[in-house]
Amino acid sequence: MPRPTKCRRVELEPKFTYFKPAGIPKHLLTELELSVEELEAIRLKDLAGLEQEECATRMNVSRPTFQRILSAARGKLAEAVVEGKAIKITGGHYRVERRTADCDSCDHSFEIQETRDCRQEVCCPRCGKHMEKKEKGPESCS
Repeated sequence: MPRPTKCRRVELEPKFTYFKPAGIPKHLLTELELSVEELEAIRLKDLAGLEQEECATRMNVSRPTFQRILSAARGKLAEAVVEGKAIKITGGHYRVERRTADCDSCDHSFEIQETRDCRQEVCCPRCGKHMEKKEKGPESCS
């Protein structure tokens, strides 16, 4: 019996979840599914340019597990681009990291409810001041 999958930590849910080649109707395409944690691995390693050890730590997985996630994601992306397949980002075993903000006016610290809109307006629940989101350290995934 295989070991249960450990919860992977992701920093943001994807804003866009479907990509396809231009000019081909969706019903004619083969879809590949990319999990949210596979997308997070691509984002951390290839977009943010972090070292694998840092990526693994931020996702709450071992370095070999991170390498397997990253290899699977890159393989799927390569197949989709070369063979003209659609990519659907869905599912996985993950948890979105908790986000917090600190109010500059009253020093109140509070949790931010995540949405897909990265331009989300954040207001201090204590004094009502508008502010920008700030990240705090990672939370462990249980």
